[in-house]
Amino acid sequence: MMLAIGNPITSIHTSSTCTALLKELEQIWNDIGESEKEKDRMLFELERECLEVYRRKVDEAANTKARYHQTVAAKEAELATLMAALGEHDIHSPVKINDMLIKTEKKSASLKEKLASVTPLVEELKKKKDERLKQFADIKAQIEKISGEIFESHPANDAVSSTTVAEEQDLSLRRLNECQTHLRTLQKEKSDRLQKVLQCVNDVHSLCGVLGLDFGQTVGDVHPSLHGTQLEQSTNISNSTLAGLEQTIDKLKTERKARMQKLKDVVAKLFDLWNLMDSSKEERNCFLRITSIVRISESELTERGVLSTEIIEKASAEVERLAKLKASRMKELVFKKRSELEEICRLTHIEPDTSTAPEKASALIDSGLVDPSELLANIEAQIMKARDEALSRKEVTDRIDKWLSACEEENWLDEYSQDNNRYSAGRGAHINLKRAERARVTVTKIPAMVDNLINKTLSWEDEKKTHFLYDGVRLVSILEDYKLTRHLKEEEKRRHKDQKKLQDLLLNQKEAMYGSKPSPRKSNSVRNTNGYRANGNGNGSVSSMPPTPRRNSVSGGTSELLTPRSYSGRHNGYFKEMRRLSTAPLNYVAISKEDTMSYSSHCGSEPESPPQV
Repeated sequence: MMLAIGNPITSIHTSSTCTALLKELEQIWNDIGESEKEKDRMLFELERECLEVYRRKVDEAANTKARYHQTVAAKEAELATLMAALGEHDIHSPVKINDMLIKTEKKSASLKEKLASVTPLVEELKKKKDERLKQFADIKAQIEKISGEIFESHPANDAVSSTTVAEEQDLSLRRLNECQTHLRTLQKEKSDRLQKVLQCVNDVHSLCGVLGLDFGQTVGDVHPSLHGTQLEQSTNISNSTLAGLEQTIDKLKTERKARMQKLKDVVAKLFDLWNLMDSSKEERNCFLRITSIVRISESELTERGVLSTEIIEKASAEVERLAKLKASRMKELVFKKRSELEEICRLTHIEPDTSTAPEKASALIDSGLVDPSELLANIEAQIMKARDEALSRKEVTDRIDKWLSACEEENWLDEYSQDNNRYSAGRGAHINLKRAERARVTVTKIPAMVDNLINKTLSWEDEKKTHFLYDGVRLVSILEDYKLTRHLKEEEKRRHKDQKKLQDLLLNQKEAMYGSKPSPRKSNSVRNTNGYRANGNGNGSVSSMPPTPRRNSVSGGTSELLTPRSYSGRHNGYFKEMRRLSTAPLNYVAISKEDTMSYSSHCGSEPESPPQV
């Protein structure tokens, strides 16, 4: 029995061929004389052999089908693995669409068709995987390079290989983007570190320039690559390099601060010695660059070598030279400082300390009992003390100056009031009139000024717990004496005014008894007193006869107003200038004949009448 397989036409042709062959075989068997039993046996064997051939062919076909199934399954599994590794989960991707087509046609398509449709997709994904692996390898190499530059780490080969095997399981775009983001972060950190390193290198260069140090050696000690020509390619940016640069900058700043302070100390000594030795301007200009440094801050120092050891040594050498010269001129310096102290005391009306008087200082230096430097330091301390005391006395001394100025105006006004020619129409007379008006206003304020000055002085004495001395005399005593003297002066003026009225009355009575008498000849000379201008000039008007000597008062005993200046001229011969500023006594000049008669009458003898003309 024959099976029809395949194309019907081919089956019909095969069936007819088999029928013809069977007929031909039966004819041959008939010719041979085979029995029916033998014929059936041989046909049975023929069918059995045919079945074995069919069975063998079926087995071979089944094996082929299994292999195709296995191949297709392997391809599909490889496709799924590649899709999972590449992260192809997007519904719009070509791989996803092809996968969906394979699943929909799986029941109707043959295994060869399935294999033919899956194989190109697998090959395409393999290429994509190889490209993705190359991208990951490039990114990883860059990451490892930058990480090694930053952290100075060198991972082992087995760790790299194991990391590579693990990374092949995930080659998705998400992970690729993460690696790229990590790479960009490291690149930015590298750029920031490079900028920071370059900034630190610039700071080190600037500090080395200011301090006069070798820049190459300084940064080379931190890392050799910092002094190269291709900084962007070879500069080391590791943590240790940054830490080393920061430590170097701190060390250089500390050194800069120490040198700056040392130079300031040297320059301060230099200025003291210059001032002490009266050094010339040319000698000081040699160190103008050094002295200008101390007036600016450390951060503003940019000039090369301004804090080098050579500069400091040069200034120190000058200090040593001046110190040696100072030792040889110490006696002269002591006298100079003592003169400065005496001048300060003279201007502030303070008694200088007698322990450092020139005579004593010279004797001490010559005897060798005292070190001139100690004596000079003692005088400088006295100068500082005198200046401080002058500052504390300033408010009182300012009031004293105003009071003395008012006293001088009062003296001028007294002399001006006694000038008979003060109302003349000469040039400049109006100026004296205006000054006299101002002087009268000032004089009226003198009593109040004295009282206020006394109160202020007493307050100062209460605060300082000591007496306020003015040229060695207590100021309150001077002011009290002045008030008493001024009171006596006012009383004397009133008595003189009353005497003059009495003299005028007696003169009128005599004229009534004996008749009028001609007045005595008046002097042709016109006296020109100091302190104001008569007739507009200071040369007199008519004659050049010498002025009449001053009289202290009508009675010859007018009290002198005592001011601090008159006290200083009386008690201290050292301050000779004070004597010049003492207040002048009363002076009545150019008095008339009647004044002379009244003066004689007051003294107890009346002058004879002048001869008749």
